[in-house]
Amino acid sequence: MTGAQLQPLVDALRNVVFGQQVIHADETPVQMLVPGSKKTHRSYVWAYATSQFSNVAAVVYDFSPSRAGEHARNFLQDWRGKLVCDDFGGYKASFELGVTEIGCMAHARRKFFELHATNKSMLAEQALRYIQLLYEIESEVRNLEPELRRRIRQEKAVPVMDALHAWMIAHRDLVPGGSAISRALDYSLKRWAALSRYLDDGAVPIDNNWCENQIRPWALGRKNWLFAGSLRSGKRAAAIMSLIQSARLNGHDPYAYLKDVLTRLPTQRASEIGQLLPHQWVPSSFIG
Repeated sequence: MTGAQLQPLVDALRNVVFGQQVIHADETPVQMLVPGSKKTHRSYVWAYATSQFSNVAAVVYDFSPSRAGEHARNFLQDWRGKLVCDDFGGYKASFELGVTEIGCMAHARRKFFELHATNKSMLAEQALRYIQLLYEIESEVRNLEPELRRRIRQEKAVPVMDALHAWMIAHRDLVPGGSAISRALDYSLKRWAALSRYLDDGAVPIDNNWCENQIRPWALGRKNWLFAGSLRSGKRAAAIMSLIQSARLNGHDPYAYLKDVLTRLPTQRASEIGQLLPHQWVPSSFIG
């Protein structure tokens, strides 16, 4: 199996992901062998996934030699939708070009959770209570249509967010600068607009946990294969993993999917390549 064989299919998968108005992004480090050396350096795999609220389940990976923001910008190209991500600065250039930032409430919560876990901070506990209310509302609306989800968020979540915001502002003035609680408060306050945007669009999730789950196979895999042999092999792995993980998301056995697709790909018309994508694939044995 070569990257060249699969590239038309991976390109089609990428087009499907970037045909969505809302996508997730995340990245994780992977060691790569330095050319002409026995040493490795830190490279990165980036995941771009459709939303859990989308009717299409797909993820596409990109392998790059660094975490520089230019890699995300080049991969996103002219896409101008809503990007759910953490606060990594590498996405900032894309926001300046018209991509809308959607903040991750799970990251904001994590700051307070860690603070409460280490010193039982009462302020952190109060913040966690507010955020828990928001997640309880999300649990209620998870399986609803986007417009109904938006309406319920407006009715129930907006008052909680307003109260949380007012509480954060009031307590930020009371805690010393540079303290752990001030850093946790600043994290959310500086990103408040991005954290709040999910309230106005039922197709937008409250956090980026969905994409973190899609990056996990790489975090687990690198413990086994340790490093990529080159940039080329890293990109080939990203292409194959895009299809494998997308197949899993659609309930397919990845081996059965790839075996069937690789058999049919050489004779598949370019205009019908989409039929071989995981979310549209029908096994050959089922085709009359």
